[in-house]
Amino acid sequence: MIAAVRPRSLDEAVRHLGEDPALVPTAGCTDLMVRGPEALHRMDRVIDLLGVPELRGIREVEGGIEIGSTTSFSEIRRSAAVRAAFPILAEAATMVGGWQIQNRATLGGNMANASPAGDSLPVLLALDAVVVVAGAQGLREIPYADFHIGYRRTALRPGEIVARVRLPYLPAGAFQAFRKVGTREAQAISKVVVALAGRIEEGRIAELRLAAGSVAAMPVRLRAAEEAVRGQAPGPETADLAGREAAREVTPIDDVRSTADYRRFALERVVRRMVMGIAG
Repeated sequence: MIAAVRPRSLDEAVRHLGEDPALVPTAGCTDLMVRGPEALHRMDRVIDLLGVPELRGIREVEGGIEIGSTTSFSEIRRSAAVRAAFPILAEAATMVGGWQIQNRATLGGNMANASPAGDSLPVLLALDAVVVVAGAQGLREIPYADFHIGYRRTALRPGEIVARVRLPYLPAGAFQAFRKVGTREAQAISKVVVALAGRIEEGRIAELRLAAGSVAAMPVRLRAAEEAVRGQAPGPETADLAGREAAREVTPIDDVRSTADYRRFALERVVRRMVMGIAG
């Protein structure tokens, strides 16, 4: 039988984790409960974070929006503030399983589970998010670009949990785009997932952040593609260049959902269409 600790404050949660590092943090459990029986049998103590008010909710702060780690994807999908400022995150939230999963799954859980196929993760990369984590030593901030350090590995230290995510507002006139490629329209684990954010100045791409999932051991920034088109005018040639560079810099694998060749092909086509979309 699994024993559960149910803290009612962030301080209490951090104290429990410090006293018992074997506690497994849980929230919506949509990733936890699909683990194999052997993994579940080895897990005898969990800490339920859903009762910690400091970890939930969406609020506007100076310069951006903060989202608590146990905020569900349904809440994110419905948030007027998120839809207005970060429509690609709201769109990604609609792609996380069906409505039942969205009602339970949390942003922090998607991050901490660290699957390279997580739908929200490339979005957080493209939006230049900052992760606020809590532990026995207090709060610390991790740029999202440094949060994933390997396959299903994060920069969280023992006893730390994700407290919230901060999304800085994009400048006026910035563009965003999101695309998920799966076996079917809904309730599919991604073959390729891509997010884009940037801005145009004087008819040229002044800034571009491209991020992708399901094409490497962890969600990745497509930095070669970004650099190749920075300063270029949007159009077919620029879009072709971005797609080619994106395909060259990833290391997808063959698995039950897709092949490496298809993932590379799909990534090139998706990035091309997204960059074409910048030109309207």
